[in-house]
Amino acid sequence: MKIVVFGPEYRVGAWEGEEIVDLNRADAQLPANLQAFIEMGDAALERARSAIARAPVKHPVKDVALHAPWPGRRIACAGGNFGDHLVGMDINMRGQKDSTVEKAVARTREAGNWGFWKVPAVVAGPEDEVPYPSRTRYLDYEGEAAIVLGKRGKNIKAGQLKDYVWGVTLMNDWSIRDGGGPLRLMSFNLGKNFDMSTSLGPCIVVGELEPQNVDVETRVNGDVRQKYNTKDMIFSFGEVLEFLSVDFTFVPGDVISGGTAAGTAADSTKLLPDGTRPVDRFLKKGDVVELSSPKIGRLRNKIV
Repeated sequence: MKIVVFGPEYRVGAWEGEEIVDLNRADAQLPANLQAFIEMGDAALERARSAIARAPVKHPVKDVALHAPWPGRRIACAGGNFGDHLVGMDINMRGQKDSTVEKAVARTREAGNWGFWKVPAVVAGPEDEVPYPSRTRYLDYEGEAAIVLGKRGKNIKAGQLKDYVWGVTLMNDWSIRDGGGPLRLMSFNLGKNFDMSTSLGPCIVVGELEPQNVDVETRVNGDVRQKYNTKDMIFSFGEVLEFLSVDFTFVPGDVISGGTAAGTAADSTKLLPDGTRPVDRFLKKGDVVELSSPKIGRLRNKIV
């Protein structure tokens, strides 16, 4: 089932073929709000399947505006979680010419889980415009797959992941790559948090995708920049959830993104002999970035 948020009232819908079913109007016992729909659990999904079959009104997808399927909860992002991305960063950003995927993976596994939180008030959806941040010359894209949790839990083991995943979606982790100043144990992480620094969508696929086997492709102005599968994550979604849930309670609607693979502007841009970095592959105003996955669909945003 593909769950979307659509229309001027940001209502929950089911995306079936070329049509959207307004689930609450097909069954008044189903919440119209995404967060409440997720919290209702399996009962909501069972009623939704029946509602889809008998829905009196269906809206053509082309006639409705799809919004980010974001439940308004927290977004945790795995960092440095693909070996080929780390190799590109090592070689092109740090000059470590002897870096290999094997070395990068071993180093990362030894160092342990790393990542960051995103704290948006608004998340961009499909076809939304993303404003170019004033603080950067190096705006980057990071195409990622993300899981949406459907159950409350704490101190969760990696092997319990399937009990907590409600669905899978696509996320663009827009990133400022100008450098974050002196390294500190804790920071405000401005490179990952600015207006519209997160895009989600176009839908959440529920019950039809294995999170650890999701194909992701990123195009910039039609040019393929990234093409990978989540099976190559260094730390699995289950391992990330286990690491983060120690003494920390996750709730329905929380999002965990799995990190990005090779092909970002940062990992594919070589430093010049004088140590400066070309801007060619970084994003500019007017650029169009498209994330896609066969079963999830396309998340398209324009930089303005």
